[in-house]
Amino acid sequence: QLKARAAQAIVDPVYYDNNGNRLPDDTPGEQIALSVYDIPLKPGILFQPHPAFARNENGDYRYYPIQAKQLAGKYAIPDFEHTGTRELTAHDYVYAIRRLASPEVVSPIFGVMAEHIVGLRDYAEHLKVVRQQQDKQKQPWFDLRPYAFEGAEALDSHTLRIRVRGKYPQFKYWLAMTFLAPIPWEADRFYQQPGMAEHNLSLNTWPVGTGPYQLTESIQNQRHVLGRNPNFRGESYPCDGEEGDALKGLLDDCGQLTPFIDEIVFSIEKESVPLLGKFIQGYYDVPQADDHVYGVSLQVAASDSAAKAELYKERDLQLLTSTEAQIYYFGFNWLDPVVGQGDTPEQAEKNRKLRQAISIAFNWEQYIAIFLNGQGEVAHGPVPPNIPGYQPPPQGLNRQVYLWESDRAVRRPLDEAKRLLAEAGYPGGRDEMTGAPLVLHFDSAGGMGSSATLDWMRQQLQKLNVELEVRATDYNRFQDKMRQGTAQMFMWGWVADYPDPENFLFLLYGPNAKATNGGENAANYQSDEFDRLFEAMRYLDEGPEKEALVHKMVSVVQNDMPWMFGFYPRSGGAYQAWVANAKPTQMARDTLQYLRVDAPLRSDKIRAWNPPLWWPAWLVLVLLLGLAYPAYRISQRRNQATGLSRQTKTEVS
Repeated sequence: QLKARAAQAIVDPVYYDNNGNRLPDDTPGEQIALSVYDIPLKPGILFQPHPAFARNENGDYRYYPIQAKQLAGKYAIPDFEHTGTRELTAHDYVYAIRRLASPEVVSPIFGVMAEHIVGLRDYAEHLKVVRQQQDKQKQPWFDLRPYAFEGAEALDSHTLRIRVRGKYPQFKYWLAMTFLAPIPWEADRFYQQPGMAEHNLSLNTWPVGTGPYQLTESIQNQRHVLGRNPNFRGESYPCDGEEGDALKGLLDDCGQLTPFIDEIVFSIEKESVPLLGKFIQGYYDVPQADDHVYGVSLQVAASDSAAKAELYKERDLQLLTSTEAQIYYFGFNWLDPVVGQGDTPEQAEKNRKLRQAISIAFNWEQYIAIFLNGQGEVAHGPVPPNIPGYQPPPQGLNRQVYLWESDRAVRRPLDEAKRLLAEAGYPGGRDEMTGAPLVLHFDSAGGMGSSATLDWMRQQLQKLNVELEVRATDYNRFQDKMRQGTAQMFMWGWVADYPDPENFLFLLYGPNAKATNGGENAANYQSDEFDRLFEAMRYLDEGPEKEALVHKMVSVVQNDMPWMFGFYPRSGGAYQAWVANAKPTQMARDTLQYLRVDAPLRSDKIRAWNPPLWWPAWLVLVLLLGLAYPAYRISQRRNQATGLSRQTKTEVS
């Protein structure tokens, strides 16, 4: 659920028509020409201490322009003696949006934002011309402050205005993503000075923000350290959550100011074996911060080994899993004459029955058990759990492939798939006109093309006496085929950008077809009914009306079957017993400030789990003594012999 952080509140936009007239809030989306967001910011938010803000006694910036002697020996921000700060303002958000269009910045989100923010694309073209006219040698920093555009402006220091084309309810989610994080112009200027890049000083390596932590140490590929931001305003721990969170103790810190941890150390491990070994020994609180594969792998290891299960239980490890807002699907190219839409209504129905027969034969329950070790959930539609509009079975049951029996989904019998195959024109897996065997083609790339996976796919089609020919390529070639629309069948996935069904359903929207329009509709699916429902749904705010449309759209694609919906994967977190407030998720990436660590318990456990072994030291001591004694005896004999020789010489003299 979206929450306000730097903003005072989640605001609703004001709507206008093409003539600039204000429209009522309930105006149908297709009649809205412009949405204006006036976002009030919280006053008093400060940036972290940073040398870009540092000033001398005269009020001038200490490190601009920077002298060579000031940069000598400085390869990290903490190396600078002086720092400063200032208040976060709406101008910092405006500057960040302008940077999306800057020719000096390569932004992967520019294309999406240019479709929605008024004037952003034309602004980018204007900045290109301006920059070409400048002498980069004399002006290494491209100051964007003099170049305004109507899509983003600061009404005052604490009010940000963004103009968006038409009605786009999902735009509010983009405001919570890193692409639109505020950027102070002082930091941009600071890092663009000569010599900074050679010292590995940039916004990429040393970002400047207002959050709970700041980077205090960074050794590439080895170690990164976050320390408390002394200027952080403090944010309260949440008091509400999902069902069951309170019983798990996840709301015990309700109302307490975060963050709870003073310092977070990231160590980069090259191999998974030493990483897991150190985690089991207690030297790591969490094995991985940016992903959750280890929580799943440890659960699988516990299910495969009683000894590991006992060890994990003894260590009281927290192994938590959740079904993520993502999907892996098996796509049929709608442009293909065999598995696609078809040229005539009769052929379209035959191709649909072929897709249905294949979908019944493909046992995704088995796939999840074999390749995911059970850490996944069979998908019945394109919208995953925890996204508005999702319906679990039996309401959301894919009835083209499943039956509902004894309160559970049961895959339709294989005999039904064979009957559908015959009705599609391929009785017994052969063309009814020519008698030639039906051969289907699967284009694979990356992890979806492992030999074991491909063998499993062949086995699924062999149930219908259908042959599968695999066309394996590298990922770049695979992407070319997808862009050209030449792949027949493929497997791909999608991870939610934001918790809205539009972010999944747009993958099947006709105008987003990859082959014709370069969109994310990789199956090139085209349905007038689906597109009509999508266009009505995309303008709606959250509520029952929108959910009802989502259910209809899911029903349409369940019937047309441009995808085998595949599965929703699970991700899992692994945490030590002394880590509190742990809850794995991949959509929210700001959870570190909510974690709490019981440091005394950690120290006690590490000592208990890793007692010193003295016998190697005693063994080494014994070996050394064993080696030293012969040397000592030899030395004694030599000394005795030398003394006797001297005595003899004396007597002779």
